[in-house]
Amino acid sequence: MYRVWNFLTNYSLLLILGALIALVWANIDYHSYHDFVEFVIWDHAPIGHLHDGHRTLTLHYLVNDLLMALFFAIAAKEVWEAVILKNGSLRGKKAATPLVATLGGMVGPISVYLGLALFLGSETYSAVANGWAIPTATDIAFSYLVGRIVFGAGHPAVRFLLLLAIADDAAGLIILAIFYPSGDLAPVWLLLSLGAAVGVFVLANWLPRVLDRGNQARPVSTFVRSKLHFFPYFIAACISWYAFMRSGLHPALGLLPIVPTIPHADRAFGIFSAAEQHLTDLLNQIEHALKHPVEIVLFFFGLLNAGVQFSSIGPATWLVLAGLLIGKPVGIFLFGWFAARPLGLGLPSGMRPIDLVVIGFVAAIGFTVSLFVASVAFPGGPVQDAAKMGALFSFGAAAVSIIAGKLLRVEKQTG
Repeated sequence: MYRVWNFLTNYSLLLILGALIALVWANIDYHSYHDFVEFVIWDHAPIGHLHDGHRTLTLHYLVNDLLMALFFAIAAKEVWEAVILKNGSLRGKKAATPLVATLGGMVGPISVYLGLALFLGSETYSAVANGWAIPTATDIAFSYLVGRIVFGAGHPAVRFLLLLAIADDAAGLIILAIFYPSGDLAPVWLLLSLGAAVGVFVLANWLPRVLDRGNQARPVSTFVRSKLHFFPYFIAACISWYAFMRSGLHPALGLLPIVPTIPHADRAFGIFSAAEQHLTDLLNQIEHALKHPVEIVLFFFGLLNAGVQFSSIGPATWLVLAGLLIGKPVGIFLFGWFAARPLGLGLPSGMRPIDLVVIGFVAAIGFTVSLFVASVAFPGGPVQDAAKMGALFSFGAAAVSIIAGKLLRVEKQTG
C-alpha cells in the first residue's frame, strides 16, 4: 500500500483522479458542481475574491490562490537549486542546449496558438488572444513519467527533458507574475514582500552564522535550527503572500521571494532522486514535509478546475492543443538542433537530434500549469472552459509520444 501511495504522489496521479471526478460530476450535474466550487467558506473575510466591496473566501480561492502557493514554492525550490548550486542542472554548458530548446518550446506554441487564432478571424483572435501562455507549460511529473516509458530510465533524453521542464517552470513563473496579475496593480505592496524576505534572511540565516563565526559548536545557528526551525520562514511566507495579494500579482506566487532565503544544501540530486530524501538542510526538509500535503492540494486543484462540460469544446480547445502538439515539438526540435549543431553546443552523449522531436511531444503534456494559466487568463465562461478542455486533452500527448518513439526508433535504455 505504501508503494502504491508513493507512486500516486510521485507522479501527481491524485491530480488526474481529481480532474476525472470533476469532469464526470460537471457533465452529470453542472449546477451542483458549480455550487461546490464556489462554496463560501467565509464571507467578509480578510482574504478572498472581492465581491460587492468586500472579500469572500470561497473554496476555489482557498485552493487556487492560497494552497497552490505551496505547489509553486516547491517548483521554485527546484529552479533555485538548479540555478544557484555549483553543480546545479541549469548551470554551465551542459544546460545550454536544454535552455535554448526551452525557448523554442515557448516560441513554437505561442506562434502556433496566435497564428491559428489570427487565421480564424479577428473576432476569434480577440476572444482567445490572452490565453497565449497556456500551451507553453510543461507538466514536470507527468512528462518525466512518460519520458521514462518512452526512452527508458537510463536514456540521456530523460535528463534533457527534466532540465527543459525545470527551465520551463521558471519561465512560466515569470510569465504568470508579469502578464497575469490577479487585479489592479499596486506594486508598492511588493516592498512588504521584499522586507519579509530580507528580514528573515538576515535574522534567521545570515546573522546566526555571523555570530557563530570562529565557534565550531555553532550555538546560535543550532538554537535557531532546533528551536525555531521553519517558524520564522512561515511568518515571512504569510507576510509575502499577503503582500502579493494586495499588490495585484497572483497570490499563488507569493512564497517565491522567501524560497531563496531558506538555508539549502550545497548540492542537489534532482527532483525525482531517492537520494534527495537524505539531505537534511532546512529547504529540503520543508519540501519533503510539504510533498504529500501538496499532492492532496493538487487533487482538489484538479477537482475544482477541471469540471468542464464537453459541450464547452470550442476554438480555444483546438488552439491550445495545436500549440502543444504542434508548436512544442517543432519549436523544441528547431531551437534544440540550432543550439546543438550550428551553435556547436552539442547534445548529451547517446542522444540523437531526432530525439528532440520525441522530447517535444512528451513536453506537450501541459495539464497542471496549463489548467492554472487558463483559469487566470480568462474570466469564468465558455472561453475559459474551452481552454481548460485543451489543457485536459493534452494528455493525448502521452500516446503520441509513445507512437513517435516507436516510429523514430528510440532505443530504450534502462540503466
